[in-house]
Amino acid sequence: MVALGGGHGLSASLSALRRITGDLTAVVTVADDGGSSGRLREEMGVLPPGDLRKALAALCGDDEWGRTWAKVIQHRFVSKGDLHGHAVGNLLIVALWEQLNDEVAALEWVGRLLGAHGRVLPMSAVPLDLHASVRGHDPAAPDETTTVRGQATVALTPGDVQEVWLLPADPPAVPEAVQAVLDADWVVLGPGSWFSSVIPHLLVPELADALVNTRARKVLTLNLAPQPGETDGFSPQRHLEVLARHAPKLTIDVVLADEAAVPDRESLAQAAERLCGTVELARIAAPDGPRHDPELLATAYDRIFRMRGRIGPWR
Repeated sequence: MVALGGGHGLSASLSALRRITGDLTAVVTVADDGGSSGRLREEMGVLPPGDLRKALAALCGDDEWGRTWAKVIQHRFVSKGDLHGHAVGNLLIVALWEQLNDEVAALEWVGRLLGAHGRVLPMSAVPLDLHASVRGHDPAAPDETTTVRGQATVALTPGDVQEVWLLPADPPAVPEAVQAVLDADWVVLGPGSWFSSVIPHLLVPELADALVNTRARKVLTLNLAPQPGETDGFSPQRHLEVLARHAPKLTIDVVLADEAAVPDRESLAQAAERLCGTVELARIAAPDGPRHDPELLATAYDRIFRMRGRIGPWR
């Protein structure tokens, strides 16, 4: 299994997938420029470690060791000095990068320390800048299009995001990430911030080609609700339309959505069919808030994998 994304959305899928597979790889976006990650990136010229840290925490087990280390690496310092806001895991990852001078090997060492149930890889070995073309970014000029820069800004931008792109425009993919996608039986995209965590993987040419050419079956997991700013007002089917616009050659086998989050099932089914896929509706939302429940999501994934078969193309 390979899961692609970033932030809390990728954490949700990893927390579910580690319950049902012993061979799991996370491929993580590296365009974050906010918070602790942004500060470390600017000061030290490294990849932003925050989304990588979150993925590692999500892969920690439910035993005492896993729960303890997950809390430790997610812990943020509170002070009046330069350490304020930094996450312990971010500093640990950057320290190993400096020691080993190898991003992939360093993440493997962190994973071993945590007892992570899977592997975490960056999608690119160079820090990336996310740009977006946004119509109506300025409420006083609703028909004008503005370029917005930075993942943290794009994620909260007002207006209608038309397109996103990366700088550098043709970033090199991490070879291990490309190979993981090519070797996978299943690839899971989403949930997560659509323009800033999900779509960036499709903008790395080697990774995008691997997603198109892999024999793996692909599941696209939709969010429970539109994200304020970035996808405000989006219907479930519009998420698919935006994905297709950024990766017109990509096909999806199954679109997974929470049954309570799809008001127009026919329109979503039609949008999925245009991607060569079908829709699977399930109860995957947690009862205590707008987040995916790991157990329910794991049950939905397991049912999809069993229904479709785990190995080889089925279309």
